[in-house]
Amino acid sequence: MLGLLKVRVLRGVNLAVRDLRSSDPYVILKMGKQKLKTRVIKRNTNPIWNEELTLSVEDPALPVRLEVYDKDTFSLDDPMGNAEFDIRPFVEAVRMNLQGVPNGTMITKVAPGRQNCLADESAIYWSDGKVLQDLVLRLKDVERGEVELQLQWVSIPGASGL
Repeated sequence: MLGLLKVRVLRGVNLAVRDLRSSDPYVILKMGKQKLKTRVIKRNTNPIWNEELTLSVEDPALPVRLEVYDKDTFSLDDPMGNAEFDIRPFVEAVRMNLQGVPNGTMITKVAPGRQNCLADESAIYWSDGKVLQDLVLRLKDVERGEVELQLQWVSIPGASGL
């Protein structure tokens, strides 16, 4: 294992309506065989989860997949879109020796493109002794919606790699 990736699922923006007038969204994060889930926010297409999910990273080449669902009581939960993101630029920034770098320093930016689901340029920066990345992901396979995330790396003493 290289370390831990803390994914703070901040909020959803303009998510699709899957019930009568709204949705009851939750997010599932997947990486390799790992699968984590946020709580359900009732009747809200602009939910604020502000929830931290932690993935253990063994292979940074594996994408992180995010899936949004509408919780239903009497039927299967409805899909509300999905997105993937690559953590390799983030892991590369973590590998740099950034001790002594001024707080708030921008390390690099990841531009939106065909290979990713970024809605906007994504900044990787140094803050309070940590490498952070802010992401706004445009959901695929759905009529609309975005999910905002923040990534943070947690080094594990004795872990191989970083």
